[in-house]
Amino acid sequence: MESHFEDRPAAGRLLAGALRAYAGRSDLVVLALARGGVPVGYEVAKALGAEFDVLIVRKLGLPHHPELAMGAIASGGAIDLNRNVIAMSGVTQRDIEGVLAQEYRELTRREALYRGARPAARIEGRTVIVVDDGIATGASMRAALKALRTRKPAKIIVAVPVAPIDTRERLQDVADEFVCVHSPADFQAVGQFYRNFGQTSDDEVRTLLAQFDSTGALR
Repeated sequence: MESHFEDRPAAGRLLAGALRAYAGRSDLVVLALARGGVPVGYEVAKALGAEFDVLIVRKLGLPHHPELAMGAIASGGAIDLNRNVIAMSGVTQRDIEGVLAQEYRELTRREALYRGARPAARIEGRTVIVVDDGIATGASMRAALKALRTRKPAKIIVAVPVAPIDTRERLQDVADEFVCVHSPADFQAVGQFYRNFGQTSDDEVRTLLAQFDSTGALR
């Protein structure tokens, strides 16, 4: 199968074209999932003249079964807990608080690493475009959106270069709109649609975010 995108920045420019109806809106903010979504989101924010920020998501794993999520936290203090998983697992409030404290420390560390002293973008009442370099299962994106909802955005648009053909239906309960450049029926992994899909480094994330000033506007 031929690659559909040269690299993440090229994919971001194509994605921005599909989002041009939102260009110039004063209430618009683009949030990129770190790390791979940042080069894509940077191109989208630049093309649309939007505020740009990073969205860091941390899974809250069960203490005795860490690969099973009981919720997630995201940038800006947003939290989503899966009460059904918590009830069935028998974890205590103290267990939950311990995992939360650990994951908040890691989220705070990553935000300081990526954003420095710049505060998180204001979300309440705004139109938010959440960008990643692609969606496979959608688990991370769902967690991000459910946590983001607690910050009361007016509208959430999920925007990715590539995702399985059924992704729109799988996200319809957590996203107001879904925009995707390429939705193949034969989908195995996000990386198969990129010619260059090397790992996005922390330095690259910091460099791209630094191109925006303290308000999130391009310098």
